[in-house]
Amino acid sequence: MSRLDSFIRRLEAQRLCLGFGVERSAGLAGVVLELGLGNGRTFDHLREICRGRDIYVFERQVAAHPDCIPAADRLFLGDFAETLPRALLQLGPGAACFVHVDLGSGDATASRALADSIAPHVAALMTPGAVLVSDQPMSDSNLRPLPLPAGVKPGRYFMAERMA
Repeated sequence: MSRLDSFIRRLEAQRLCLGFGVERSAGLAGVVLELGLGNGRTFDHLREICRGRDIYVFERQVAAHPDCIPAADRLFLGDFAETLPRALLQLGPGAACFVHVDLGSGDATASRALADSIAPHVAALMTPGAVLVSDQPMSDSNLRPLPLPAGVKPGRYFMAERMA
């Protein structure tokens, strides 16, 4: 498969998982978290499908399209190791009903290590029943894997739910 075809399939899987996760978490109170702004496409999509919800974004350094940059009071800028604990203090435990994590750097080992290191912080920010959609598997004793929507190949994207 060409890299272009692989990229298209990844984006299609991402869109399906985002839609499924947002729908599944629609009845929960809370904010939406976007970890990894990148160029802002997913943040822009979340603004469309999560209307009425506050969306907080975590990014090391903003390099997104100008139309896709969150307001300063909704942006946690810096390393996840610093910004996630700060978010826990500011937003409180269980603040999020939906979380999207996009960490993939092209280095599978480094991406997986980063996912492992932040999973406990992410789980702490999620309310019971909240949905996590991620490009990396996220392991924490408070997270239960969810089945992927039809059409998403296992291993292309990952979903989990915060247990009570």
